[in-house]
Amino acid sequence: MNKPKKIAIQGFAGCFHEQAARLFYLNEGKDRSAGAGEGAAEALEIIECSTFDGLYDAMDRKKADAAIMAIENTVSGGLLPNFELLRKHDEKIKGEIFLRICQNLMVLPGQKIEDIHEVRTHYMAINQTRQFFAGYPHIRLVESEDTAKSAADIAAGKIYGVGAVASSLAAELYGLEIIAPGIETYKQNFTRFLIMDDGITVPENEIDKVSLCFTLPHKAGSLAQVLTILSFYDMNLTRIQSLPIPGREWQYFFYVDIKFDSYKRYTQALSAVRPLMEDLKILGEYRSFHP
Repeated sequence: MNKPKKIAIQGFAGCFHEQAARLFYLNEGKDRSAGAGEGAAEALEIIECSTFDGLYDAMDRKKADAAIMAIENTVSGGLLPNFELLRKHDEKIKGEIFLRICQNLMVLPGQKIEDIHEVRTHYMAINQTRQFFAGYPHIRLVESEDTAKSAADIAAGKIYGVGAVASSLAAELYGLEIIAPGIETYKQNFTRFLIMDDGITVPENEIDKVSLCFTLPHKAGSLAQVLTILSFYDMNLTRIQSLPIPGREWQYFFYVDIKFDSYKRYTQALSAVRPLMEDLKILGEYRSFHP
């Protein structure tokens, strides 16, 4: 029997990172997830990491075969420190997955929401569910380090009168009962996760997305030139993010995601803009997510 694929996640078992990993590698919740192909696994072993830096450390130390990392959310925007991690490390992006973030209120079985006086969860989950809890002023919201850990602590300590907000996977893993599903304010709440996995080889004819990082000369019109050329070659910019370069005033790293229909046109476009760029790094060429 094949060994389980070891996937490093930021957070604890049952968190949204694990849910995204299951969706990508095991197709849980979908008939087929984008990029699963050669990266598909029969079983996963989740390697918990307390930080996003820890994902790369786990891969470097061979504790994990691959890692999954959140990069942006439709409500809260980009996770800016993670763009820097992509630039600093050599692991390439081999795929992506979009996960709808569904926040659920869960408790030890047999309780009602009137019995709950405190709810523990990550601060982002609190921000995403404030509108729901405004209807229950008797409940105190307490920040914790992780959504799934909040659920795990309640289950382990058999703490009654206290709830957690986390994924349905966390409720399943820790034996909690969901008493209010889908309490997030914005239902179109998706997080995009990137897959770093050297075991995945994406055929050239399936590659339709690239993530790049580069700098530009500090002169007028330099970015406009690049964008004009990319447009000429029918490159579709799906994201552009700038971050300041430490020690270089008013100069920036640009992080760009580009989708395209033709790999050949993409390589032509890259050849055309390369002379205009400095410090160009290809963060990954991969197949975009197709729900």
